[in-house]
Amino acid sequence: MDRHEKRIRSAVEKGARIVCTQELFTSPYFCQTQTLEPFDTAEPIPGPITQRFSALAKELHVVIVVSLFEQGIPGVTYNTAVVLDADGSCCGIYRKSHIPQDPGYEEKFYFTPGDTGFQAFDTAYGKIGVLICWDQWFPEAARETALAGAEIIFCPTAIGWLPDEKGDQGQRDRRMWQNVQKGHAIANGCYWAVANRVGREGDIDFWGSSFVCDYRGEIIAQASEDREEILIADCDLDALKTHRRTWPFFRDRRPEMYR
Repeated sequence: MDRHEKRIRSAVEKGARIVCTQELFTSPYFCQTQTLEPFDTAEPIPGPITQRFSALAKELHVVIVVSLFEQGIPGVTYNTAVVLDADGSCCGIYRKSHIPQDPGYEEKFYFTPGDTGFQAFDTAYGKIGVLICWDQWFPEAARETALAGAEIIFCPTAIGWLPDEKGDQGQRDRRMWQNVQKGHAIANGCYWAVANRVGREGDIDFWGSSFVCDYRGEIIAQASEDREEILIADCDLDALKTHRRTWPFFRDRRPEMYR
């Protein structure tokens, strides 16, 4: 938390108004194996993480999207993002809806599927939505979040290469990950911002590549695969409003025909 507070202060000095952390940023990515010890690190909302970053949001007058391991009722834990407004108040929470279960990603052992639904939060700097990592692959999640009114969708993320994947297959996977999210931004007429981990933890080389793309799917800012960076992008919400009028995907939907 000390490290991220310094990074957030630096981001604000560079002009940031909405800041998003990586997925589960306060610890190593513990979901690579199934052990009981990580459950001791889950915390309620409000709790130490939200209280600390709420105070920081208020001090800096910045919106912060904070990812954490949430303790719900006894025996129930979630992978959760908290949206803290620029006055330090909590706009609300989003609990990860799609929970993966793959080698190196043993998340079903730790997380109950989220029950918050897909939402948009009114903040001091725009209406934003949040999806978490595996959620970012599902067009339904992006569409529901955009229909709720999100102008920018943020994605705290932890994804990378397992051993022997970093060659041609790994690069194809990384491009596929990026392309599906660019498609979501286009189809839903919104900005899209991904904050991924970087570096080696256990067997995973997190592939970084954090990026922001606009409503045309054009990447307007992108970080490297292997270095920690503060990534900043300007999002023109007036231009977004005009774009949605000239590309009226929502107007021409036919939900009565969909199943």
